[in-house]
Amino acid sequence: MSDAPQNETRAGFLERLSEVARQEQFLSVLSREEAAARFRAAVPHAPLPTETVPLAEALGRVLAEDIASPIDVPPFDRSLVDGFAVRAADTESAREGSPVRLGLNAEILACGTAPNLAIAPGTATPIATGGVIPRGADAVVMVEATEFLGDAAGPAIEVARASNPGQFVGYAGADMALGETVLRRGVPVTAREIGMLAACGLDRVPVVRRPRVAVLSTGDELVAPGTPLRPGAIYDSNGAIVAASVAENGGVAVPGGIVADDEARLEAAIRQGLEAADLVVLSGGTSKGAGDVSHRILSRLGEPGILVHGVALKPGKPLCLAAVGAKAIVVLPGFPTSAMFTFHEFVVPLVRALAGLPPREEASIEARVPQRVPSELGRMEFVMASLARTGDGLVALPLPKGSGSVTAFSQADGFFPVPANRAGLEAGEAVTVSRLGAGVKPPDLTIVGSHCLGLDRVVGLLADRGYRARTIWVGSAGGLAALKRGECDLAAMHLLDPESGRYNAPFLAPEMSLAPGWRRMQGVVFRAGDPRFVGRQAAEAVAALAGDAEAVMVNRNTGSGTRLLIDGLLEGARPAGYWNQPRSHNAVAAAVAQERADWGVAIEGVARAYGLGFLPLTEEHYDLAYRAERANEPGLAAFLALLAEPETGVALRELGFATGAGD
Repeated sequence: MSDAPQNETRAGFLERLSEVARQEQFLSVLSREEAAARFRAAVPHAPLPTETVPLAEALGRVLAEDIASPIDVPPFDRSLVDGFAVRAADTESAREGSPVRLGLNAEILACGTAPNLAIAPGTATPIATGGVIPRGADAVVMVEATEFLGDAAGPAIEVARASNPGQFVGYAGADMALGETVLRRGVPVTAREIGMLAACGLDRVPVVRRPRVAVLSTGDELVAPGTPLRPGAIYDSNGAIVAASVAENGGVAVPGGIVADDEARLEAAIRQGLEAADLVVLSGGTSKGAGDVSHRILSRLGEPGILVHGVALKPGKPLCLAAVGAKAIVVLPGFPTSAMFTFHEFVVPLVRALAGLPPREEASIEARVPQRVPSELGRMEFVMASLARTGDGLVALPLPKGSGSVTAFSQADGFFPVPANRAGLEAGEAVTVSRLGAGVKPPDLTIVGSHCLGLDRVVGLLADRGYRARTIWVGSAGGLAALKRGECDLAAMHLLDPESGRYNAPFLAPEMSLAPGWRRMQGVVFRAGDPRFVGRQAAEAVAALAGDAEAVMVNRNTGSGTRLLIDGLLEGARPAGYWNQPRSHNAVAAAVAQERADWGVAIEGVARAYGLGFLPLTEEHYDLAYRAERANEPGLAAFLALLAEPETGVALRELGFATGAGD
């Protein structure tokens, strides 16, 4: 035959011609859903093992473990502005035209400078943004709100406006508290997470190992880009696209180059890929032509072998999915459009799962704001927000932490703008949330309220079951208010009703139910060995010191359950330091440990963590409220079921909390 190659016998050519004419058919064409089910059943779509990398190499990786802060961030109470540290009570009478004079102490608190002088009544100390708040101070006056006096009476300032306790004070642990879980397993590490880890002082990070993907291009017609094209040849674009897509989705491409349609050479290349990588991706060689040999090779590499050969997709029908042991081999169609369509349908989910990454999502999403969002006219404002699912769809929850907070950026799913010509957005308005980071999905559960290390543990156990929870700490009353507005699934709370002596239940609206949580001991914390507290009962010690101006307390914020307990203990007294009102147990303990205060009220576990003395006051109930009509929603139902399991009780007791009626 004239078309037979001169170096090929007639018999050999006829045999090859016969193979072309037979054209091996697809084994069985499956639906997309059935093909995906077979693939997932045979190939584990789960994160690879953990490796520890330097912080500088963690960008783009996925956390393999929960990260708890080893320190308070900030580690001390600090000024949020340039100004003067004062006692707020000293400025109560200040008015325009009738200022208050405060003498200046003989020190200047720059950043990194430890205070040596306490703020006595009627005095103030210059302090820079980020400076340590000295003992006795509970507020900062901005320098712009003062007038310097240098008269014969000595250096002083005049203050023309009253200050509120806590004004321009950032409390220790307000951003991240010692022992608080600040990043959870499965979180992709971006620049914001790098900042959080660095702020915690961590220089090495446990991450999921990146999947290695062997990328092969098959076909006699292919040549590498940059090489002259011979007649009948085309450039290999699939190999470059697949390699880039692997990297884009958290994997490491292992280039295998171009392999000709030679069965022995292709089999050797696939076997080499299986040894060097976690999965192998080929493009071409899976259709019905005589040169398409890959599916024949896959049938003899090992069990389970070919899983799918032919999927009811347009484009993408020739897709072939196989496995050798737990390693996948994916043969994509040769045409670039078909190859990329099937790659993103079947390979991207596997690569992202192996890398510990969540499924991909769109870059922006529509949501509504559940409450009015005020803004300043004349300036476009970008509001950091987390997303939560409600019965009415997605809501964008503006985050309460300010610009000095590292965690505000980490907790955000994205941001939305308030136009410069608007003084705010009204409740219910639709916004477009620009997403921060590819693949971030709204959480399955949003929890707002009072922080507790026990809840951190339960949320971690919930994550083991595939449910992601977002936690936002605003205090017990704030969590209950958020639940009433429909902004969250659970409100974490420990509110004592003085009249009934009961915790939490008296504060619920009729449509709410209470999930019993656990109990934790609240008490007075003090520096170990302080004779004013050692050997005394908590109430006795507090009563003896309530009128002592040298015994400085540290309070808690209004609306917290602990604040209600403190006010009941004080019975109307206002000891020195009463208006120093941080928002966490850790900030209270830090103030006492650093001698900026002498006593406060916090939970026993925090006192132990800071090496403080502890006088028990009461065993409080830490519970979680939810709307009864939403109890069957998947995330909430999973949380409630987990809360009732004996294993959860064991985990909580290991942390020092009491669970069950008999504990």
